[in-house]
Amino acid sequence: MATGQLFSKTTQALFYNYKQLPIQRMLDFDFLCGRETPSVAGIINPGSEGFQKLFFGQEEIAIPVHSTIEAASAAHPTADVFINFASFRSAAASSMAALKQPTIRVVAIIAEGVPESDTKQLIGYARANNKVVIGPATVGGIQAGAFKIGDTAGTIDNIIQCKLYRPGSVGFVSKSGGMSNELYNTIARVTDGIYEGIAIGGDVFPGSTLSDHVLRFNNIPQVKMVVVLGELGGRDEYSLVEALKQGKINKPVVAWVSGTCARLFKSEVQFGHAGAKSGGEMESAQAKNQALREAGAVVPTSYEAFESAITETFEKLVEEGKITPVKEVTPPQIPEDLNTAIKSGKVRAPTHIISTISDDRGEEPTYAGVPMSSIVEQGLGVGDVISLLWFKRSLPRYCTRFIEICIMLCADHGPCVSGAHNTIVTARAGKDLVSSLVSGLLTIGPRFGGAIDDAARYFKDAYDRGLTPYEFVESMKKKGIRVPGIGHRIKRGDNRDKRVELLQDFARTNFPSVKYMEYAVEVETYTLSKSNNLVLNVDGAIGSLFLDLLAGSGMFTKQEIDEVVGIGYLNGLFVLARSIGLIGHTFDQKRLKQPLYRHPWEDVLYTK
Repeated sequence: MATGQLFSKTTQALFYNYKQLPIQRMLDFDFLCGRETPSVAGIINPGSEGFQKLFFGQEEIAIPVHSTIEAASAAHPTADVFINFASFRSAAASSMAALKQPTIRVVAIIAEGVPESDTKQLIGYARANNKVVIGPATVGGIQAGAFKIGDTAGTIDNIIQCKLYRPGSVGFVSKSGGMSNELYNTIARVTDGIYEGIAIGGDVFPGSTLSDHVLRFNNIPQVKMVVVLGELGGRDEYSLVEALKQGKINKPVVAWVSGTCARLFKSEVQFGHAGAKSGGEMESAQAKNQALREAGAVVPTSYEAFESAITETFEKLVEEGKITPVKEVTPPQIPEDLNTAIKSGKVRAPTHIISTISDDRGEEPTYAGVPMSSIVEQGLGVGDVISLLWFKRSLPRYCTRFIEICIMLCADHGPCVSGAHNTIVTARAGKDLVSSLVSGLLTIGPRFGGAIDDAARYFKDAYDRGLTPYEFVESMKKKGIRVPGIGHRIKRGDNRDKRVELLQDFARTNFPSVKYMEYAVEVETYTLSKSNNLVLNVDGAIGSLFLDLLAGSGMFTKQEIDEVVGIGYLNGLFVLARSIGLIGHTFDQKRLKQPLYRHPWEDVLYTK
């Protein structure tokens, strides 16, 4: 392991199994240290995706939530620390998955009770791949003034009292997380404070050992002395003894092994940690303390004298000019949370909406980060605006032109279709523009204009599974489902929809690939053999061609393509386009001053 510093002021982590408090404590520590970026890059919550709102100082931020370790690692390649808050049942599997990610360098496992056999596998893999495991059964670690893991060092008040918001000169390593907090406080009182502190965890087989971290500290120039707190049980401390004897450590080490009181008990006692159980004389606290003392470490006669030993060692280094005590700085004030702030008269209120597509807070509005003036100056069109607001990226010109063509071709289809008819009737009833528009839009669905998404979904599934047109159509027939995008009440095989032809001609000329459209045409060929009105309609043409646009542009992942179809983006095109026509019909009826519409009796079949 050895090497040197694990963390810095730019270190970012992935946090597994969302826990609000430890993440917020990390972010508050970031703010306290003056970090420019949050230390939590992303959250992994199996089965969930989206964003989680948290505070970074006074600013509320949205941290991405990913459903898998792989997705989070790919989305945040600079996040090289994995903080695992999974239960003991799943901690090993998720930790191994993290270690196998090329971007992850350090894994901290918080859970207690991880099976020892699993832990050994993690340790073996980490060492073979030059990675670091902290834990299991750990609170984590801290780089003073730079980065901390989860709940390390406790509350902000304790962190300030321990002066962990800025680096000191002492490297500290312990098995116990709780005792780490105690020693952070002690060290802050009698020295210039901690530079880095690690709690390796109290299990029998820790992912990294006391000596691993002491050897690391030896390679960090800013660390001038090392403080070690061990405990009875196991033989971890003896690797530190050997390192001292071999001269691998050239910095003063002040050490104490807790558990000397175990000899007062007549029978063997299991202390708090799984590993805190003496298995013989060599594993006793007394034997370890003696071995460390003989190897050259500064070992007091009791825990009560530990503080004095640290003080004397530090003061000696100062006298020798090896340490220039760090100048004290005043940390910034952390805003109080709502419940506390109500009592003290200070408030920070959470937002209620997350928006990622536009921002109107600056000098001018932006669409997906593109200023309004830039959109106008570049001569971008409606298709470009849709690409920014709907897809959050600037699509190639042929893509945005295709979007514009779809809008133009679908804007209206005469006064007799259901949407236009509803709008006309509503407008003639004297209703306002919005009411008339909405009455027409509400008719859009599976039977009127709402088949674009379904056409895309079914054509994509059939093509991707390699189904022949015959297999596809007949399987749909067996399910009792009409093929979306196929069939028209007016158009026939010998009287094709001109809109479909225009879209196909444009795509064949401009798209890199039209594999989905050609598949839809093959399906049409088969359906026309059954009936002359089972032609590819405009819904089917737009649905299949939009798949080609998404796949051929190279700007969307498979998951993003599935999401676009699933959410309803394609039907959104029809809704947007047809709104133009419905508004036109509303204005037309009002301009013509048409009276209230009443359906004629002769057009109704009255029957019993």
